[in-house]
Order: sequence, then C-alpha cells, then structure tokens
Amino acid sequence: MEMSTIIKSVISLFLIMLVGVYCSKKEIINSNVSKGLTRILLEITLPCMILVSFSLPYDEGVKSNIMKTFYYSFLTYIIISITSYLLMMPVKDERKIILHFSNIFTNTGYIGFPILNVIYGAEAVMYGAIFNIFFTIFLWTYGVIIFKGKVEKQDLVKEIFKALKNPSLIAVYMGIAMMLFNLKLPAVILESVSSIGNMTGPISMIIVGALSYKINVKEYLIDWTLYYGIAVKLIIIPAFLYFISLLIQDRTIVSNSVIILASMPAAAMTSIFADSFNIKKDYAAVFVVATTLLSVFTLPILLRLII
Repeated sequence: MEMSTIIKSVISLFLIMLVGVYCSKKEIINSNVSKGLTRILLEITLPCMILVSFSLPYDEGVKSNIMKTFYYSFLTYIIISITSYLLMMPVKDERKIILHFSNIFTNTGYIGFPILNVIYGAEAVMYGAIFNIFFTIFLWTYGVIIFKGKVEKQDLVKEIFKALKNPSLIAVYMGIAMMLFNLKLPAVILESVSSIGNMTGPISMIIVGALSYKINVKEYLIDWTLYYGIAVKLIIIPAFLYFISLLIQDRTIVSNSVIILASMPAAAMTSIFADSFNIKKDYAAVFVVATTLLSVFTLPILLRLII
C-alpha cells in the first residue's frame, strides 16, 4: 500500500513536470508567464490549500497530540537547520545555499500528505497541517535569509513583519481561529477554496518543469555536491531524526508523521526561490528532480523502519 502510493505520487509529479517542460519548449511559458504562475502559487493557491487543511474534523482526544505536534514540528525544524548547516560546511559556493534550503524545506503537501493519509488517515493529515504552519513561517523568514545571506537586525525584523503579512500566514491565522472556535466554512466556499488549493501541487511542478528545460544534465553528473546533497537529504537527516525518536522513546503517530514529512524530497519552492533570487536555478531544478526520483527508493525503507 505505502509503496504503491509513493510510486503513484512520484510518477504523477514527473508527468506534471513534463507538462512544464513541454510548455517551456513550445514557449507557452516564458519568463513573464513563469513569474505570473509563481505569484498565483504563492498568493492564491497555497494559502487556499493551507486554509482547507484546518477544516478537517477533530475531537477532544487529539488536542494533546495537536499541541505535541506544534513543539515537535518546531524542534524538528531547529534540529534540521543546525544539522544541515554543519553538514553543508564542505560545500563552499552558492550550491551550499540550495542544498541547505532543500534539507530544511521538503515536499510535504504534494507527496507527504497523500502518504500520511494512506498510512494513518485524516488524523495524520491534520498533524501535517500543523507541520506546514512551521514550514510557512520558516520559509518566509529563515528561508528568505538563506538566499539573501546575512541580514542586519533591522532588516531581519522587517523581513519577519513582511512574512507575518504573507498570504500563506494569513491563511494560517484564519485556520487556527477556525480550529480554536470550531468554525467551519460554508460547504460551497469550502469546495471552491479546496479546488483552488488542489492546484498548488500541479502549478508548482509545472513551474519546476519549465525551469528544468534546457538544463545541461551532463554538467551535474560529475558534480560531487549533488550526490553528497542527496545523501544528506534522503538518508542522513531522516536517519538522524529516527535515531532521536528512539532516544526519546516516542514512536507515536505524531512523531512518525513529523519524521515522514521531514524526510520528503526537496520542495518545489527550492527551484522557485532559486529562480526568484537568481541563484543556481538550474542546479536547484536538478536537485529537486533527483531527490524526487530517488525518494521512491528511500521512503519505503524509512516507512518500514518507523511504522
């Protein structure tokens, strides 16, 4: 069951990416169209997906697990950030930015959520939504800092306030309010918002496919950092998180869900950010493609260990 879900998700991703490649080849997607799609993704579809994730039903019995997911998710991002920073020290140029960002930000929404749903059901998807809160917060704070480099204190404060006004975080605020006060969106609105949110995965992978076009793959086959980065991303970090769960003796649905999501391949946002900041965008696209493809082999091993 788990294996077939992973294979289907990965195949689906690559088929959608091929659409992006085709559109780029036929010049249906140019630089302006790509930037427009990116804005649609970041300002409309992604916030809708986040908002819908908070519309899942839950009872009193899972409240403690929800709180546990909050601090587990936060600690996981801190642990991965520190671990990745140390492990990326041998990489000296801008490739370090791409690899460090990729280690922290994973493809949770499009691959992680379906896998959680098959393994544990709706309850785990809810915990995944909590995990995604920190994904969004870290993405628009630390993720931006990774690409911008060292920032002054006043610039950091400005960046944080800017992040707090991000459409994705506004969706988080609304979702938390819905959860706390047990509010539900009207069925017709929920259906519409859900349909828009479901576009996030396809649009993101079309963008990655378009960015991947004309990449000189041969150039990266002899790049040792690519192989090193893949090993850290898909093997070392997941193994370290699994080891920590053994140390604290917590093998619950919460800890397992967090480990699974943190072990997904590199997020499509890696390519999108690389393109936005004009930093190694070809290298970023190759890394997203490579980790997504190879995750079909690494994820089943991880699932066998933790479940």
